[in-house]
Amino acid sequence: MKILNVNHTIDQVTGGGTAERTFQMSQHLIRNGIECSILTMETAGSSARRLINGKIVTIPSLSRRFPFPRCAFGRIKQIVAEHDVIHLMGHWTILNAAVYLAAVSLNKPYVFCPAGALPIFGRSLMLKKIYNWIIGRKIAQNADRCIAITEAEKKQFLEYGVIQEKIDVIPNAVDEADFAMADEIGFRSKYRLTNRQIILFFGRLNLIKGPDLLLSAFLQIMEAFPDYDLVFAGPDNGMLSQLKAIVTKNGACKRVHFLGYLGGADKSSAFHAARILTISSRQEAMSIVVLEAGVCGVPALFTDQCGLNTMAEAGCGWSVPATVEGLKKGLELALTSPDEIKPTGIKARDYVAFNFSWGAVSEKYRQLYENLVKSK
Repeated sequence: MKILNVNHTIDQVTGGGTAERTFQMSQHLIRNGIECSILTMETAGSSARRLINGKIVTIPSLSRRFPFPRCAFGRIKQIVAEHDVIHLMGHWTILNAAVYLAAVSLNKPYVFCPAGALPIFGRSLMLKKIYNWIIGRKIAQNADRCIAITEAEKKQFLEYGVIQEKIDVIPNAVDEADFAMADEIGFRSKYRLTNRQIILFFGRLNLIKGPDLLLSAFLQIMEAFPDYDLVFAGPDNGMLSQLKAIVTKNGACKRVHFLGYLGGADKSSAFHAARILTISSRQEAMSIVVLEAGVCGVPALFTDQCGLNTMAEAGCGWSVPATVEGLKKGLELALTSPDEIKPTGIKARDYVAFNFSWGAVSEKYRQLYENLVKSK
């Protein structure tokens, strides 16, 4: 059985959670004895990654802002023909559309996992509406199976006209071995951080991730909690200059830090150094970084738009409205009860280990793919 995972980027810096999910899923399927390849667009970050015992096929792009495959459709069709099941990750990409057309023409079964991208939000709203009108809704409706990351995401598929029976829920996952490094002293020294406790934001600095909401909330409480700093870790996606200007205006340069993209050992050490992780997203299917922090025993404060309410219900974190006031009250609640932070982190670690290991999640995919191949 040959699986082709498709994502327009697997770049760790710019690709976010869907890029990491695609890469990690592929690697763990291979470890389970399944032949797996990734089809992606050519970027510096994508080209640098290596899939052990697997293959990454990169297609050149005509544009960085709107990635458009610079190759003949026949080439994409040839790649699709070499595989038994196609897995489309994300939405709003020409690559997905081209692969979808190839899969349909070859009668290849395909799985569609937009990972929370179905709602029309953010930039290029009109282009997204046109994309859905031409082909986006068809990709969802004609998929052999649609993968929701959380139960809440099912509703988004139904709004696209997908029948209930076609929707499976398979969550994000995390590999505990990737977060063994815990050099807090070295991490603080490298990034010139003080010994104050860290409230960590980890993600791209863009509107949908809500760093502006978190910054406004922190500025309102920082005088009441002088032992805490706010640390933003993640690449600029259009908001860095705006956020820095707000920090400077409020005289908070010594309390708010911008580290840029972190990966590897620095990423792991950042989680271990943090007292609490804060996810301020305006919209998100399921935050992978909450799982990554959980593996490190760090609890999270997250908005109710992140698909993580079950973790809050299990006592593994705090869910708040996706507003400045909601985040402010959530931070005040967590930080005024410091003795509860560590036990909450321990609960998060155990909960993530039991429910979100790649071993269990990749097995669900294996069974799904085998059933699709048999049904064809």
